[in-house]
Amino acid sequence: MRRNEKYWFTLPALTVIGIIVVFPLTYNIYMGLHSWFVAGGASPRWVGLNNYVKIMKDPRFWNSMRVTFLFSIGALVLETLLGTSLALFLNREFRGKNLVKLLFLFPIASTPVAVSLIWGMMYNYDLGIINIAIQALGFEPQLWLASPKMVIPSLIFADAWQWTPLILLIVLANLESLPTDPFESAKVDGAHIFQVIRYITLPMIQPAIVAAAMIRSIDAIKTFDMIYVMTQGGPDIASENLNLYIFQTGFSYFRMGAASSLAIILFTIVLAVNVLLAITRKSGDLS
Repeated sequence: MRRNEKYWFTLPALTVIGIIVVFPLTYNIYMGLHSWFVAGGASPRWVGLNNYVKIMKDPRFWNSMRVTFLFSIGALVLETLLGTSLALFLNREFRGKNLVKLLFLFPIASTPVAVSLIWGMMYNYDLGIINIAIQALGFEPQLWLASPKMVIPSLIFADAWQWTPLILLIVLANLESLPTDPFESAKVDGAHIFQVIRYITLPMIQPAIVAAAMIRSIDAIKTFDMIYVMTQGGPDIASENLNLYIFQTGFSYFRMGAASSLAIILFTIVLAVNVLLAITRKSGDLS
């Protein structure tokens, strides 16, 4: 009996995980194999992999994949570069350092809906402060959220404003915990600051950077609230990512079977990206 105590102690946690993770995932896979038009009052009808076959032939699905890829990669790269650069800049003692770190918490603490509403007003063509500022500099105002070419970069910039501080704080915490011996040795050897960053600092903080990227990649791929509030996928479907397409399929067109299939595809993408980043982090630890 005592030999099996460890299993009894973990049973409650495993039960909770099974209820909130395993069951919904299993049921979603099951529903993805059915056709179910909720508004018609019909019962789910088994169609096998037919939902996935139709999805692969749907141009709107491939557009949502393109938007998801562009937004996620753009946001992740920009936030990682800015967050890491700011962390390296702030990794020194100066007056008011704790206050600066506190100020960087405000964007993260704000709700995405509130941030989206604020940035939506700032991007307004007639009254937005961004167009007012660029007009004062002699440039033409832009249709930031109404132009198919501008909408994704505009969303990326708004997302970066809110979530760059997350990467900054994770990397900065790792920087502050690094041993000082390698840096003192490099200083004695006459290494330049950029050489220290390139050959000592960055390799040592690589696991922290990858961990921060893993956290942000999950959120970036499944972003919904910011895009829905600011553009609702528009103009037309120029900013409709996969998560928003799932929402439209399930709750606007009431095709729950197809929406479940799309959700499984989204889950697979998120899982694959994080496995890839985990392998990258492990290889960095081994090196």
